[in-house]
Amino acid sequence: MRQPLQIAFRNIDPSPALEHLIREHAEKLDRFFGHILAKRVVFEVPHRHQHQGKQFTVQIALTVPGEELVVHSDKSGGHGHETADAAIRDAFDAARRVLERFAERHRHEVKSHTPAPDAALS
Repeated sequence: MRQPLQIAFRNIDPSPALEHLIREHAEKLDRFFGHILAKRVVFEVPHRHQHQGKQFTVQIALTVPGEELVVHSDKSGGHGHETADAAIRDAFDAARRVLERFAERHRHEVKSHTPAPDAALS
């Protein structure tokens, strides 16, 4: 059973504009891979006192048949993005790549049935 998209904001006030952007990207994922059972997105501004300015991160958890796939928008080194749009875009790009790998893996797991040998007449 499919569940509606869940969006959470941490350490930042909810933003209708960001929520709209997240929903647009989530709809694209649904069109790309129609077997997503649940989507949870966490948009966060981590507490980082060493860095001036905001660093945005996004975590996406996708429930697909038999598995939960989780991706993060963190850039290498554990630092977030300078802009909210970039964090959202990168997280959903990563989610699409993970879904591509998941779909490819499951295509190869589908077993082909060996045809039954023809009966020999004696």
